[in-house]
Amino acid sequence: MRVLVADDERLLADTIAVGLRRATMAVDIAYTGGQAIEKIQVNRYDVAVLDRDMPNGTGDDVCRWIADHGLGTRVLLLTAAVGVYDRVEGLGLGADDYLTKPFAFAELVARVQALARRTAPALPPVLERDGVVLDVATRTASRDGRALDLTNKEFGVLHTLMRAQGQAVTTEDLLEQVWDENTDPFTNVVRVTVSTLRRKLGEPQVVQTVPRAGYRVGQS
Repeated sequence: MRVLVADDERLLADTIAVGLRRATMAVDIAYTGGQAIEKIQVNRYDVAVLDRDMPNGTGDDVCRWIADHGLGTRVLLLTAAVGVYDRVEGLGLGADDYLTKPFAFAELVARVQALARRTAPALPPVLERDGVVLDVATRTASRDGRALDLTNKEFGVLHTLMRAQGQAVTTEDLLEQVWDENTDPFTNVVRVTVSTLRRKLGEPQVVQTVPRAGYRVGQS
């Protein structure tokens, strides 16, 4: 899951990003509406968390731009305004959800996760394949009943591969969905993460390398 957080309150934007990353999401940050649109033009986001009151293009402007270009990005608007009219106006711009400040961070995470589920075909809350069981809600994973102690990136890679339901996922797609824009596209971080994930999953190997196609979950 890749998320864009756009808010001119830098401390708040950075804090939200840290929390979402702990929930195994890849997060990019923008501090103005203009920066947000620039990033959306380059990267594909599942969800955009937008503050309505930003300089150089408000969250409303960014939301309208996303709607006008027919992107699949879901939008969560943040605002200090609490009136019903403000909420109705925001949703009328094409936003998918609305959250007023201050908010409980657990609620923000839950809403982002719910929006992200709308961008992909519905999948069961618990994914299972070849003895691997992954529960996104509780952020737990196991193999053949043995609990796995995974880092956020290892969990993110496994989740992405499990969602693919046996289809190959390219290195580029893993970078796009699990890491953020600060990751060097020429790095070997995906290969290293897959290697440590394989070690933790144990034998027989369940994460397979598909020549010229990437990786998939499924014993050969």
